[in-house]
Amino acid sequence: MKVYDYIIVLRKPGYMLVDLVSRFMLMIALAILGYTVFWIPFTWFSAYLIVLMAGIAGWWIYCTRQAQKGHMPFYRLGLLLATIGLGSLFQVHWITFLYFLAVISEKQVKFPQEIAFDGNGIVVNSLPKKNYSWQDVTNVVLKDGILTIDLKNNKLIQKEIESSGSAAEEAEFNEFCRGRLNA
Repeated sequence: MKVYDYIIVLRKPGYMLVDLVSRFMLMIALAILGYTVFWIPFTWFSAYLIVLMAGIAGWWIYCTRQAQKGHMPFYRLGLLLATIGLGSLFQVHWITFLYFLAVISEKQVKFPQEIAFDGNGIVVNSLPKKNYSWQDVTNVVLKDGILTIDLKNNKLIQKEIESSGSAAEEAEFNEFCRGRLNA
């Protein structure tokens, strides 16, 4: 595991759209599974679907309570149960693949964005990960809770950070970057 001199956590954007899509997908899965349970004769398979539906609904309620408490909800367990249920109905169908893709991508989408700085350069933890060497950078400034990275290819990266440190920490960070740029 690589150790960085500075890791700047960027301000989290609102994930309302991601959560809305996740809830909508859970609602569709519950509707499809409920419709199936209603129209097929009661067997072990329908009991299995009812248990999956209860798990999906329970996880949805849990996520709703987490959101009300101010925590970030992760719907992926409910989406995984929906994937299993829909996969049982459709075998390997496009809708099952879509749900599985949502399960995999939700964590990455909600992962806090960070920019790491060390003696070799700058790393942005996005998908895909972006690396900038100090030779590619013209200037780096952290001031008033805003990180500005000016690249030599005329690209400017300007992001709000999660928590602004003290003025001394900002000055120390800016001095580190200035030292790396002049090296």
